[in-house]
Amino acid sequence: MLSMMEFVVHLLLCLLFVADVHAVDRRAEPFSPTYQVDKFNRSSFPAGFLFGASSSAYQVEGAWDIDGKGPSIWDNFTHKFPEKIRDRKNADLAADSYHLYKEDVRLLKEMNMDSYRFSISWPRVLPRLLPTVTLFHWDLPQALEDEYGGFLSLQIVNDFHDYVNLCFERFGERVKHWITFNEPTFYSVLGYDMGIFPPSRCSSWMNNNCTGGNSSTEPYIVTHHEILAHADAVKLYKTKYQEYYKGIIGITHATTWMVPYSHTLDDRRASKRALDFQIGWFMGPLAFGDYPSSMRTLVGDRLPKFTKEQSELIKGSYDFIGLNYYTSLYVIDTSNLPIDSKNKSYTFDSRTRPTAERNGKLIGEQSGASWIRYYPRGLWKMLLYIKRKYHNPLVYITENGVDEVNNYTTPSEALNDNFRIKYYYGHLSFLHKAINDGVQVKGFYGWSIVDTFEWINGFAVRFGLNYVDFNNGSKRYPKLSAKWFKKFLQK
Repeated sequence: MLSMMEFVVHLLLCLLFVADVHAVDRRAEPFSPTYQVDKFNRSSFPAGFLFGASSSAYQVEGAWDIDGKGPSIWDNFTHKFPEKIRDRKNADLAADSYHLYKEDVRLLKEMNMDSYRFSISWPRVLPRLLPTVTLFHWDLPQALEDEYGGFLSLQIVNDFHDYVNLCFERFGERVKHWITFNEPTFYSVLGYDMGIFPPSRCSSWMNNNCTGGNSSTEPYIVTHHEILAHADAVKLYKTKYQEYYKGIIGITHATTWMVPYSHTLDDRRASKRALDFQIGWFMGPLAFGDYPSSMRTLVGDRLPKFTKEQSELIKGSYDFIGLNYYTSLYVIDTSNLPIDSKNKSYTFDSRTRPTAERNGKLIGEQSGASWIRYYPRGLWKMLLYIKRKYHNPLVYITENGVDEVNNYTTPSEALNDNFRIKYYYGHLSFLHKAINDGVQVKGFYGWSIVDTFEWINGFAVRFGLNYVDFNNGSKRYPKLSAKWFKKFLQK
């Protein structure tokens, strides 16, 4: 059996040395004429622009307890609280990419993609497809959670340092794009404010059957430590490895564009506050050395402070910024409502209320999941905002995609995913517009290469460009969207 190091090395070798020659299938596919690629395709984007697909270790690998892997907080969470997963399932097997990674690489090449973004499983450690590696995608070793509370303790910075140093040392020659954290704000909010993700901590008044916690303080403490761990990892890479390996390092943020509910000044200000509490929570410190002033004002002493040395360390600690974008929301100002002085939480601190509906109409067409609506303009707006607010950094779209409800009786029924093609075409069109407007976007990764275990939704929804038959050896079948990408990316 493969060790974790052998598995990652084999995957990286497959990505780097898989053959570049493909048989081109020129048979007509039943795409809508709206999404034909004769006028809008790969050649519409700048030279060197990367197209790829994403995954994460816990969501696709399986092999949860073999070859010396220790349990993660997600292993423990799904085994201990199956009722908190929509279909009561877990990712012990997932898409079995631990054993089928060569098939995943073949699918990427079949779609004419340039790059594969995947994560290394922390608990498992202790052509030319370009590998983009995420170092932390939510699967904290359970041992660290049990020992000192994981990211609630500053000790996590030292342990993360040791872990990423090992990764840089072992894989630095092959990996040129590193991502320290994937969506760290979601890790903080869903795990420590709402408590619906592991380690399932929140205030008792949330009534989410949490294991303990304080929604008014812990999300901010966890994020503070994530920022320090990120900055320390970046410093390590830049001082010890970057000159030799010539790679770049950044971080990936979850983004949702916030549209003012009305044209009133209050709602426009609420939109800005909502963005401060979302992407500004991380990008404020990374770009300017401190949290946004709106957060300092509204959160007060519950928001940790950086020392002068820490502020200098975190400011500018990235070569690029990764953005995950799926949808947008309207936002309503609630600053005129009474403040609940007892039941405080991150959720209510911004004094805003997001909603997907205005005047009885959704912001965009509904997907299979309750939280995604088709609003590609929001990607363009978010990119322009990043350009203006944060000094026009290098940007990669590290996730973008849409799901379908897993209610098909046969794989063939799930393969005709025309809405997914519409979704990608619309978002790539607005991405192209943002590039023309001067945003420095260098790559795009669709979520996801195959159907995955979608966290608390389990296998109830499917995001994959390629269908996985979880009941038949995890066999893969290309969906219509995969065939569309193959044509879109044809060189």
